[in-house]
Amino acid sequence: MDGYSFSHDVRVRFAETDAQGIAHHASFVVWLEVARVAYLEAFAGGYRAIRERGIEALTTAVEVAYERAAVFDDVLTIWVRCRDIRGARFRYEYVVERDGVRLAYGSTAHATVDAATRHPIRVPPWFVEAVVRAEAPGAETSDPRSTS
Repeated sequence: MDGYSFSHDVRVRFAETDAQGIAHHASFVVWLEVARVAYLEAFAGGYRAIRERGIEALTTAVEVAYERAAVFDDVLTIWVRCRDIRGARFRYEYVVERDGVRLAYGSTAHATVDAATRHPIRVPPWFVEAVVRAEAPGAETSDPRSTS
């Protein structure tokens, strides 16, 4: 996908659907998180590594726009990119596709805080460097562990 450096595949599970087999809208938010955690694993040592350094990355906003339904057993590709790192804040953007057709798109906003005090702290340089590497031209990657 043009402009995105990373993708992660998920399979729509039965528990994520309604009686008609259509994925519940809240499932999309979970899939964005799954893809974001995979992105962090691929480029920044994983969410656990961030927490072990005494940092929490709190989610401060979630936006999702839905265009088409996903159904039970679909394999979806979630494209992820990190943008707008400023001070203690950064944002991820996402596109959810099935067979190259966009089903939804969205973003999540985050703030870094000290794990002990919960006070905002600047996004650490090592994280910024990891994102710069991840978002560099030609860095396109898909997660080999996809289809959670």
